[in-house]
Amino acid sequence: MKLLILGAGHIQENAIRKAKALGHTVIVSDYYSDPPGKAWADYHEQVSTFDIEQNIAIGLKYQIDGVMTLGTDQPVYTAACVAERLKLPSLLDVSTAKAVTNKKVMKRIFREKGIPTVNYVLTAEKFNDRALKDLRFPVVVKPLDSQGQRGVYKLQSITEIREVFQDVLSYSRERELLVEEYYPNSEITVSGWVKEGELFLISVVDRISLENRRHIGICTAHHFPSRFLKTHYSQIKTISESIVSAFQIKNGPVYFQMLIGREGVKVNEIACRIGGAYEDIYLERATGIDLLEMLIRASLNQPLDFKPFNGYDILANEKRFSVEMFFAKSCEIHSITEVKSVEELPGIIRSGFNFKPGDRIREIINATQRAGYFIAEGENEAVLRENVERAYGKIGIYDSQGNNQLIRLPEKKYNSSEPLMNTNKRE
Repeated sequence: MKLLILGAGHIQENAIRKAKALGHTVIVSDYYSDPPGKAWADYHEQVSTFDIEQNIAIGLKYQIDGVMTLGTDQPVYTAACVAERLKLPSLLDVSTAKAVTNKKVMKRIFREKGIPTVNYVLTAEKFNDRALKDLRFPVVVKPLDSQGQRGVYKLQSITEIREVFQDVLSYSRERELLVEEYYPNSEITVSGWVKEGELFLISVVDRISLENRRHIGICTAHHFPSRFLKTHYSQIKTISESIVSAFQIKNGPVYFQMLIGREGVKVNEIACRIGGAYEDIYLERATGIDLLEMLIRASLNQPLDFKPFNGYDILANEKRFSVEMFFAKSCEIHSITEVKSVEELPGIIRSGFNFKPGDRIREIINATQRAGYFIAEGENEAVLRENVERAYGKIGIYDSQGNNQLIRLPEKKYNSSEPLMNTNKRE
């Protein structure tokens, strides 16, 4: 069968390979001329995953049997539109896809259905100061329909909001932006699958993020399972089921980001997709449930096997994983460690770099500056930490002077008053 996958970056690469292994012809659309997934796909079309009409044209050109995406938000809406127009199978209808990819619609439903979230307002550029009178500073401003933390700022005043307004809008197709109160928190992500409106939760994970001055929420690691899993599970499950009901999610993967602070659990954002922190790889190993194969099969209207869900106990799962998404200081890369040498280390199940020698890494302002990743496992927390540290000791991103520009971040959420740290010069 012919499957169109929206996006051919590192996050989609595993999906392309798996779809091929399952015997399908894979077409990818990606606006880069040479994305990583192109090497594995049968055909590549240099088209933005945001461009609905062009992706419909691709579908017609190749007479596709299904369309899907994973790891990023906005192509979820594109996939639903392509499926509707071409009368293809789809886990989401267009209205639901819109609701889970546009924060204006998403936040409205949160408010109408009583789903706990932070206080917020939507505002156009020429707003009156009084429009924000009910918000406490600091605030976080976001585009309504972007991804990867692009255009997200933590700000201290109305003056600062006006200063960044056009930059935030540059990442959006909307002419308004979201202004919400900053809620000091620990962040978790919730992954699962919905079957005919019934939610099956399979993981709750700690999401560790970077705060680099005004740039916040840039994910640096996922720790499985969350330290909040057992203490907050009942509340997390109840809220998650409320989301499924409120958004009328009938089938498919879900990925909810929640904040845990002094005022309890609040929902940050939701998505109907597999997460972008390589959940398609490590969750199968951690839970025995292959969300990626299910997504591929569902996108082609093939029957699904729900037997792995039977007897799975999220609270009894004692496995330990860490997905480390590392960064580097701004530099031109002269050389990097070979992926093979990292994956040969004990407890490392997958690794990769997002850049290559000759590329320039720029200042960290969103997730696009992420230098690479590795996934570690361990039979207990101590062994997992040893495996993670051993991998970091192996990884090198070197400039022309032989300095390793890899950034090591503290285990706690990054505080902007602390300097970014890098390792020593190569010996």
